[in-house]
Amino acid sequence: MKQIISANVYKLYIFAFLKMTLFPMAIITLFWKDHIGLSLTEILVLQGLFSLASVVMEYPSGYLSDRLGYRAALLVAALFGIIGWTFYLFADSFASVLLAELLLGVCYAFISGSDSALLFETLQAEKQEEQYARFDGRMTSWGQTGEAAGALFAGLMYATSPLLPFALQIVIWILALGICLTLRESPTEQGPAIQSHLTEALGVCRYAWRDNPAIRTTMVFGTLLGLASFYTVWMIQPFMQQCQVPLAWFGPIWAGANLTIAVFSLLSHRLQYYLGMRGMSVLFISLIVIAYSGLGLTAGLGSFVFYYLLTAMRGLQGPMMRHRLQQASARRNRASIQSLHSLSFRIGFIASGPLIGMVADRWGMDVAFLLLAGVFALLLPPMAKKFLAYATT
Repeated sequence: MKQIISANVYKLYIFAFLKMTLFPMAIITLFWKDHIGLSLTEILVLQGLFSLASVVMEYPSGYLSDRLGYRAALLVAALFGIIGWTFYLFADSFASVLLAELLLGVCYAFISGSDSALLFETLQAEKQEEQYARFDGRMTSWGQTGEAAGALFAGLMYATSPLLPFALQIVIWILALGICLTLRESPTEQGPAIQSHLTEALGVCRYAWRDNPAIRTTMVFGTLLGLASFYTVWMIQPFMQQCQVPLAWFGPIWAGANLTIAVFSLLSHRLQYYLGMRGMSVLFISLIVIAYSGLGLTAGLGSFVFYYLLTAMRGLQGPMMRHRLQQASARRNRASIQSLHSLSFRIGFIASGPLIGMVADRWGMDVAFLLLAGVFALLLPPMAKKFLAYATT
């Protein structure tokens, strides 16, 4: 059994690489703007609707993962990934892009929490769960390396044919499906019989949001950190276009951003050892405020470098926050709680993303970036204080 479980870890690394090898991501905003004809407001509305689809499926998919198995959830995700990217080949309007995005929203909802929960359960079966943050950092690093590899030549592929990155993406998800078929579930714990799945699902929600303040504060603080690194995913490409960055640079710049996440994911558990959670929280807030201030106050060829501060923060905070949630969870609610965390992030983006897009369209991206710097400078310190009240150093 130990040999099979150890193989699971490496297969999860490969799956992370494949799921994040997103050829279209480095150019997708340009594809939406120039090929489909969407405005920045429509793009962020589109992503808000993508988040809405994820919200609808997020918690149900996490709950189903806990009940049916993490491998089954990843298989469903891979199938929806193949279908969603196939629809992109025929997209020619906001509605058709929305349909593709909704399918991909279901895909990533089923992934959310399932891969990390399977990793934790695999390590727990090997009695190495205390090493989760280190292995999670490695899995994240594999994923971001995959996205970097996918982005490296994205600009050239897009220049050759706008649909080429999407066609290659279908091949990637077929490979991911093959990996999922070889995964094995770890041994499960036996719990009391479930009388009502609805009652059980609502009970997990109450436990996470009301009864366990450690989980609640971790999810809220993690949601704010996630939002801080997410707005720029959709704004950095038009920002670079505004700064007259050559199109051929887009792929390497996107690859560099993802390699930054990969490197800092690997460093996360080491840096936490030296700084503690308090020092890490201060570092997160500093990186966010400096990054958005720099993006708002400069508009030169190299201004995109401030974006790398946000990707470094994303790499550092992910393993730490996920480990906190894994420690506070049990086998019967592990993916559910991870999905609730993702759900809070999606709701936050639905509420705020289109507003940020409107500010950028109406008053310029510099104003939007400076606004975000101010908002996060106000919101993050008090939330970090609440998070640290329940966190160990």
